[in-house]
Amino acid sequence: MIRIFTDPACLGHQAPPGYPERPERLSGVLTHLRERGWPFASGERPSPEAAREAVAALPDERYVARFERAAGRGDSLLGSADSPLSGGTWEAAWAAAGAALAAADWVAAGSGDNGGRAALAAVRPPGHHAERAAAMGFCFFNNAAVAAERLRRRHGASRVAVFDFDVHHGNGTQHLFEERADVFYASTHQYPFYPGTGAADERGTGGGEGFTLNVPLPAGTGDERYGEAIRERVLPALRRFAPDVLILSAGFDAWQHDPLGGMRVTEEGFRSWGDWLRGLAAEVCGGRVLALLEGGYDLRSLPRLVEAHLEGLAGGKP
Repeated sequence: MIRIFTDPACLGHQAPPGYPERPERLSGVLTHLRERGWPFASGERPSPEAAREAVAALPDERYVARFERAAGRGDSLLGSADSPLSGGTWEAAWAAAGAALAAADWVAAGSGDNGGRAALAAVRPPGHHAERAAAMGFCFFNNAAVAAERLRRRHGASRVAVFDFDVHHGNGTQHLFEERADVFYASTHQYPFYPGTGAADERGTGGGEGFTLNVPLPAGTGDERYGEAIRERVLPALRRFAPDVLILSAGFDAWQHDPLGGMRVTEEGFRSWGDWLRGLAAEVCGGRVLALLEGGYDLRSLPRLVEAHLEGLAGGKP
C-alpha cells in the first residue's frame, strides 16, 4: 500500500528568476502522478502547535525564531544566497514539514497491514541540507530528520534509518544524528562536491560512531557503479542495523541530464533502487518506508523519475 502526501502551500515558496529550486519542480511531479493514478492521501495534518513542537525537537528554537522574524520583515535571504525568501516561504517550509509528519504517522500506523505501508512526501522546500541552526542549500527545515524524530518520539521506533541518495551529501541530516546510535544515516553522493561533507571517514562521533555510512562517488558515476555501492555497501549496512522504519531522502539530481549534478543515473536506475529498497524494507521493517522529495532539477524529466522510483517501491504501477 502506498500513498502520496503533499500540501498546496509548498508551491508558495518563490525564488528569483532562473533559480533551480522553484515551484514548477513540485507542480510537475504532482500533476504527473495524479494523471497516472497514484493514490493521494486525504487526511488531517498536524496542528500548527504539534508541528512546531515536532520541528523544534531538532533545530535550535532560536533559528526558528530568526526564520520567522526574517519572513515577517520581508527579507530576501535567510543567511545566504542559496536560501532565498519570499512571501510564501515561511508557510511552505511548515507545509513541507507537516506533510512529512503526516506521512510518518501514516506509515507508522500500518504495522498490521499486509506488506506494510510506503509513502512519498512530495514537498518543497527540500530539507537535507538544513542544519540545527542554519538554512542551507535551498533547505529551511530538515524534513527527513523531523520525520525520523517523530517516529522515535511519538511512535516508539527504537531504530530509524535514513538513506539519502541525492547527488549532494545531506550534511544537515548527518550532523543532526551523528552522535546518536538510534538513527542510522547512509548516503551515496557525488564527491568532492557541494556541500563539501560526506567523506568516507565520516562515520559518526561519540556514541554514534559507526552509525553513519558515507559512500562518496566520483562525477560520471552511472547505474552500474551506483548499483554496486547500494547492493554491496548500503543494503548490507541497513540490514545489520535492522530499522523499524526506513526513510529515504529521495533526490533525483544524480539523473544523467540534471543541470546541477554530474552523475549518469538513468530512469531504470531509480526504479531499481526502489525495488531493492522495497525488498529490504519487507525483510527488516515490515515494509514501512517513507520517501521525501529532495533534489532533482531537470523539470521535464523529474516527474517520470519520481514515478519510476515509486514503481520500484510499490512493486508496480498504481
